[in-house]
Amino acid sequence: MKKILGYSLLILLVVALFFAWRVAGSATNFSESRKFLYIHTGAASEKAVMQTLQDSGFLKHPGMFNWLASKLKVWERLRPGKYEIEKGASILTLARKLRNGSQSPVNLVITKLRTRNDFAGLVGRKFESDSTAMLHFMQSNDSLKKFNLDTNTVMTAVFPNTYSLLWNSEPQKIFRKLNEQRTKFWTDERKQKAKQLGLTPEQVYVLASIVEEETLRNDEKPTVASVYLNRLNRGMNLGADPTIKFAVGDFSIKRVLFGHINSTASSPYNTYKNKGLPPGPICTPSETTIDAVLNAAKTDYLFFCAKPNGNGYHAFASNDIEHAKNAKAYQQWLDSLNIK
Repeated sequence: MKKILGYSLLILLVVALFFAWRVAGSATNFSESRKFLYIHTGAASEKAVMQTLQDSGFLKHPGMFNWLASKLKVWERLRPGKYEIEKGASILTLARKLRNGSQSPVNLVITKLRTRNDFAGLVGRKFESDSTAMLHFMQSNDSLKKFNLDTNTVMTAVFPNTYSLLWNSEPQKIFRKLNEQRTKFWTDERKQKAKQLGLTPEQVYVLASIVEEETLRNDEKPTVASVYLNRLNRGMNLGADPTIKFAVGDFSIKRVLFGHINSTASSPYNTYKNKGLPPGPICTPSETTIDAVLNAAKTDYLFFCAKPNGNGYHAFASNDIEHAKNAKAYQQWLDSLNIK
């Protein structure tokens, strides 16, 4: 009897150890350091998740996971989202992660973008919500009015930065996150500086987008900004080449020609034909560039063109004659390089 009892206890111990090994031991079935389980909105169910796990081959024993998940009431608490599965993770770890809704955040990294389509496309590649949904949101004045924006100024809320969000965040929630950064940036001091320039924060952003396209040199951005502010104050057309490229839809253009200007005459972004600022930004400028506009240099410059050396700096002029000389030198340099 004692031998039978001993054998029984041994068998129970072996079973318990085997069970513990299956539950708490490594259960993943992939070689990468991590993979992600995506649970889509409307598909947060036992059937859908188990089908994904079986089709993907994430786990060695998906049936064991299903049993444990049922015992831990995972399926009753399951929420859509993006969940990280690290190599060597146990089914217990994954079950707890799903039950607790412990999603992996998505980092939305925004650098320079030019259009609403660019931004919507970025969102579509990073989140469950597709680009069409974000574009629809950005093209709806009803959606934007709560942010004091419209379809022209909507991109002035998109500041280059890194934003942490959940994968299943809807367009409105994503935009609300962006607007938090916008609100944080526009301090009372910055708003006052904009007011002293006779501009709204949105107009400062628009002008900064032009300056951003004109020069990569941070140390000359305040001077470039001064040129455009001087033109605005004198009632002159801005005559900004980047706005023509934006109107054409081709930023690879090396030399803006009369053909480009004339073909976009009806565009509100043609600053050769229309006075004042364009209705919206032509790119997402850095905060450094926006501050360069707010702290523009005090100059009498009305013109500038690239210097004929390719170093990215510009020659500035306060009159037509001086500018014509600078422009001729640059054009001759382009011709020498056979740049059309």
